[in-house]
Amino acid sequence: MEVLVTGGTGRLGRVLVPQLRDAGHRVRQMSRRGAGPGGVRGDLATGRDLGPALAGAEVIVHAASDPRGNPWEVDVAGARRLVEAVDRSRLRHLVHVSIVGVDRVPLSYYRAKYASEQVLLASGLPLTVVRITQFHDFVDELLDTARRGRLLPVPMGWRARPVDVTDAATHLTGLMAAPPAGGVVEFSGPEELSVADLARSWAAVRAPAAHVLATPMPGRLGSAVRDGGVLPHRGEHGRRTWAEYLRG
Repeated sequence: MEVLVTGGTGRLGRVLVPQLRDAGHRVRQMSRRGAGPGGVRGDLATGRDLGPALAGAEVIVHAASDPRGNPWEVDVAGARRLVEAVDRSRLRHLVHVSIVGVDRVPLSYYRAKYASEQVLLASGLPLTVVRITQFHDFVDELLDTARRGRLLPVPMGWRARPVDVTDAATHLTGLMAAPPAGGVVEFSGPEELSVADLARSWAAVRAPAAHVLATPMPGRLGSAVRDGGVLPHRGEHGRRTWAEYLRG
């Protein structure tokens, strides 16, 4: 099929695009600069070149996001621009990549992701919204950033179900060829772990001298995650565990 991936140069896109090509699909990856093999220009923040980029796509995997910039412009307004520019005569399936917990965790970025879901769900397009838990390599980066010398503080009582990015890409490759769900599905890692245990496993491999300290996290964010806000309610699971990821 003719597949367009937005965010094709991001964390997920870099793994997903080669998998889609290996599966026999003709893949274009959209970014502001049109970088990489099969790269086409398209800017969700302004709408520039979106029409030509989306033209002829039978499947769109919408993985573009801007967590460190302005997600209300790129994710939310960008979703509206995508809906307006899409080639409805050709589109069979739009797969929108989102995050488990966007409807429960009080972060501005999560609110923007949830709002972008609502834009797409109201569009009338053949759609599946896929909420995915945190990727292993993202958790790896977070823990490295959190470490302060020999001390690694983590929130007390938080639990997570991280997933390998390759498992997520494989799941999306199969999902996009299936009929649209018309709603939200979830995908997560194979095991639920406390954040403290995730950190201890990480420290054993990455920073053996580090001491993990679980500390209370006050406020609405801490409460939401302690109540299972980033855990899936349902859905399929990947295979690669956190320990397997750490072993490389």
